[in-house]
Amino acid sequence: MSERVAYVEVLRGAVVESRHRVSIAVAGPDGRLRASAGSPGRMVFARSAVKPVQAMPLLEDGVVQRFGWGAPELALACGSHSGEARHVEIARSMLASLGLTADALACGAHAPFNNAAARELSERGETPTRLHNNCSGKHAGMLALAVAHGWPLRGYHEADHPVQRRMLDEMVRWSGIPEERIDVAVDGCGVVTFAVPLSALALTFARLAAAGRTSGTPAARLIEAMTDFPELVGGAHRLCTELMRTTRGRIFAKVGAEGVYCAGVSGAEMGIALKVEDGAKRAAEPALLAVLRLLGLLTDEDMEKLENYATPNVLNTRGDVVGLLRTSIDLETSHG
Repeated sequence: MSERVAYVEVLRGAVVESRHRVSIAVAGPDGRLRASAGSPGRMVFARSAVKPVQAMPLLEDGVVQRFGWGAPELALACGSHSGEARHVEIARSMLASLGLTADALACGAHAPFNNAAARELSERGETPTRLHNNCSGKHAGMLALAVAHGWPLRGYHEADHPVQRRMLDEMVRWSGIPEERIDVAVDGCGVVTFAVPLSALALTFARLAAAGRTSGTPAARLIEAMTDFPELVGGAHRLCTELMRTTRGRIFAKVGAEGVYCAGVSGAEMGIALKVEDGAKRAAEPALLAVLRLLGLLTDEDMEKLENYATPNVLNTRGDVVGLLRTSIDLETSHG
């Protein structure tokens, strides 16, 4: 395929003030690119976008059954939650079922992503804990995996620990990339993160989508958890939550740091992965919706409900609308 360009432009008034370049890969479960723009072969750290892959052993290794977890716990393990009260309580409950407290988490504390939750915490005179970390559900799941296998809890976040080796095995399995070709580094929450070609990240979500079409499989249960409890994958006023809620399970989506966004479409057995070249989160959301729209996966009604994410306004400190973001995406499609 020849390279097509994709941008998200930031307008102040009627003038383009900034432009974010985006690389996009759309793949089927056979690994064939169905559409692309930019550099679909570039290496990308998946960051939190692959939390569903990292949560897969919870089902495959019998962890959820052992500790009596259900769909809410699975959704939180897949999520980058906003630190709202329900998120914190489910994470706390997950740890309690293991006989652990927040002290066992290797992730650091940070303020809730949700502004109202952060404000309420401050008004109570409390400081954020590790439970408020957006990755606390993932970390609780990793601790559960260690407990279930009898692996040491100490250092569960380190690359040579059996938990992280298990994560790497899953990444190899779903992405189709051999271990020696996967670059690893430390994620923002302290665990291992994986770099694979953007096209392989799209393949990962396509394979999850395809596996999810068979009822009762681990992939199906994981996707159902995400789409039945989208508010636990993200939170209030988050695109991943609103997209899954709006599409009623047709699409499952997961954001990653540094401008990464992925989605899977089980009915179409399709995976989508994009990377904003400069890492701008503000560009990733409209880019994802534009791609889904171009692929015919979102209706006019869907887009109307998601308009605030598709063409978000630029505000000044007074709250005045002074501009907006718009997409300019030219996908190269394959019909072979």
